[in-house]
Amino acid sequence: MAIPTHTPLEQSRRHFHLGVACAVGAHTMWGLFPIYWRQLGHVASMELVWHRILWSFLLLSIVVPLLMSGNQLGGFSLLRNAVSNARNWRVYGAAAIMIAINWFAFIWAVNHDRVIEASLGYYINPLLNVLLGVVVLKERLIPIQWIAVSIAAIGVTIMSVAGGSIPWVSFAMAGSFSIYGLIKKRATLPPLVGLWMELAVLVIPAALVLGMKANMGTGAMNDSTTLTKLLLIGGGLVTVAPLTLFAIAVRRVNLSLIGILQYVGPTLQFLVGVFLFGEPLDQGRIVGFLFVWMALFTFILGPGLVQRWTKIKIQQAG
Repeated sequence: MAIPTHTPLEQSRRHFHLGVACAVGAHTMWGLFPIYWRQLGHVASMELVWHRILWSFLLLSIVVPLLMSGNQLGGFSLLRNAVSNARNWRVYGAAAIMIAINWFAFIWAVNHDRVIEASLGYYINPLLNVLLGVVVLKERLIPIQWIAVSIAAIGVTIMSVAGGSIPWVSFAMAGSFSIYGLIKKRATLPPLVGLWMELAVLVIPAALVLGMKANMGTGAMNDSTTLTKLLLIGGGLVTVAPLTLFAIAVRRVNLSLIGILQYVGPTLQFLVGVFLFGEPLDQGRIVGFLFVWMALFTFILGPGLVQRWTKIKIQQAG
C-alpha cells in the first residue's frame, strides 16, 4: 500500500498552518490566564509567584531533557555549554529578575480587580519597546511611529487623569517585559532552555520561602483543598505550555504575523476583565483605550501606508 507523500508546497503550508495554530493557541492561553489565577485569589500574590517559579522549573527540568534526548533544542552538549558559561548566567539572571517582577504585577492585578489595567500593560508594551530601542539601542523612528507613540501617551494620560492616578500596574508590566525583551536580545539559547536557566536562578529562593511557609504552617499548601493544591502545581503547566507553543510558532511563522497575533492576548484579557469579572469601564478608560488602540493601528499600518503613498507620489511625479 502506497504511503501518501506531500509536495514541498503542501509541506510548507502545513508547516505554516501549524505555526499559526500554535501562535493563536499561545496567545489565547495568555489571554485567558486571568481566569486561572483568579481561582487562586485567596493566596497571596507573591506566594503564587514563588509557586509558579517552582513548578515551572520542575516541569521544564523534565521537558527540556526529553526534547534534548530527541536531538532537539541543540542536544545535551548545548545545555552543558550553557550552564558552564558565566555570561549566560549574568544575562539570564538579569532576565529572571524582570520576569519575576512581570509575573508578580500580573498576578497582583488579576487578584485585585485590575485585569483591564493588566491588558493595558500588554497593549503599550510594543510601544515601550520602541522607546527603549531609541534610548538604549539608538534606533531611529520615522515620523509616523513617533505619532503613534504620542497618541498612546495621550491615551494613558487621559486614563490617568480620569482614574485619579497613574496606572502603575500597566507600567510595571510593560516596563519589566520591555526590559526583559531588551536583555533577551543578548541571549543566544533556545527559548525553553533560556527560561529554564532563568527559573534556575529563582528556584532556590522560591523553594526556601515556600519551605519556610510550609514549616510554619502558613503556606498555601497547608490545610488547603485538593483543588487549590492542584491549581498551584498546575501553574507550572499553564506557564510552560504557551511558551512551548510560542517557541514552535516563531520557527514557522514570519515575525510580522507574530507581531499582529500578540494582540490576541491583551484583547482577551480586556474582554475577560469587562464582561466576566465586571470591572468598571468608565468614560475615561474608554477614551483612553481608544487612543491606545488608535496608536497601535497607526504603528502597525502607518509605515506601510506612508511607503505606498510615497511610491504613488514618485510615480505621479515621473
